[in-house]
Amino acid sequence: MNKSVNKSVILLFTLLAGMSLTAAPSLAETGAKTYTVKKHHKPQTRKHYRKAAAKESSNLVVRSASALVLDQSTGTVLYEKNAGAVLPIASITKLMTAMVTLDEKPNLEEMLSIGEDDVDTLKGTHSRLSVGTQLTREEMLRLALMSSENRAASSLANHYPGGREAFIAAMNHKAQALGLQDTRFSDPTGLTAANVSSARDLVKMVAAAHQYPLIREFTTTTEYAVKIAGRQQAFHNTNSLVKSSAWDIGLSKTGFINEAGKCLVMQAWLNNKPTIIVLLDSLGKLTRIADANRIKRWVEHTALAHATTSNSNSPGRLRLPTAGAGVGVGVGVGVLALRPTAG
Repeated sequence: MNKSVNKSVILLFTLLAGMSLTAAPSLAETGAKTYTVKKHHKPQTRKHYRKAAAKESSNLVVRSASALVLDQSTGTVLYEKNAGAVLPIASITKLMTAMVTLDEKPNLEEMLSIGEDDVDTLKGTHSRLSVGTQLTREEMLRLALMSSENRAASSLANHYPGGREAFIAAMNHKAQALGLQDTRFSDPTGLTAANVSSARDLVKMVAAAHQYPLIREFTTTTEYAVKIAGRQQAFHNTNSLVKSSAWDIGLSKTGFINEAGKCLVMQAWLNNKPTIIVLLDSLGKLTRIADANRIKRWVEHTALAHATTSNSNSPGRLRLPTAGAGVGVGVGVGVLALRPTAG
C-alpha cells in the first residue's frame, strides 16, 4: 500500500514539473531585458584628454584652401591651413575701404552720387545703384559692408579727399601701419585679383576693423531698406549666418570673384570667447558656410580637452593691432573682445 502511494506521489510531482517547464516562457519570448555587468572604469586623466584633443583636431576637415582660427583674447592660433598663402581676397577688401573712409572722420550725412566711374567695367557685375543714385555717405558705407555693393564702395573712394588714387594709397598705407606684410590693394571694391592678402594678415585686419562700431553694426545687419528713384528697396546681408540664432557674430564680410573663390571672415563668440575665423578660396556655394559651422562645433566640442593641455600644443600666437597701431579710433585693447549689443 505504502509503495503504491509513494509511486503515485512521485508520478504526480514528475507531471507537475514537466508542465511547469513546458509553460515557462523564455526571456526572449517575454521580451525581458538582459543585463551585462560592466567593469568600473577610472575617470579620464589629463593624458586621456590630450589624446582626445589630438583626435578632435585631426578630425577637423576644412574644405577652404586657406584658413585660420584665432582666439582673439589671447592671440592663440587654434587652427591654421595654408595660412601664409597670398591669395586674392575679393570683397574682404571692403573692410579696409570702410576703415580708410572712417579714419578721415567725414560727414556721414553728406549726399554722394553714383557716377560713371563707379560702374564695374572689369567684371561687369550688376548693381541696383544706377548712375545718378544719391545716398548719404553712411548709406553707401552700410550697403558696401552689408550687401557688398561695389558701386557704393567705389563711390566712397571717389569722394575721398584727393580722389580714388589718394584713397588706394591710404589703403596701402594703413595696411603697412597694421603690419600686414602680405597685403596689397589696387582698388576699393575687391573686383580685381590684384587685391591680395593672407589668412595671417586678415586676422589682424579683422581685429582692427572690429574696433570700429559702425563696421561692427553694418557688417552684422541682416537687411536694410533705402529709397532709390523714389522707391524703397531692401538690401540683405551676404552672410546667411548673421541671421542664425546659433551664432553670436560681431563682424562679418564675404567675398567672391573667380580668382579668389568664396571667402569669409568673421569675428564671433565661440565657447564664450571672442574668435576670428578666416576662410579663403572655398569651392562651391556653401563650402565656406559649412566650414564655419564645422569650426564652431570643433571649438565648442574640444574646449574641455584644450583646457587641460598646455599652450605649447597650439600652432602659435599672433600679435593683434591695438589703438595707435594704424587703428583710427580712440579705443583700447578691450574693444577687441567687445560683445555686440542690441541696436
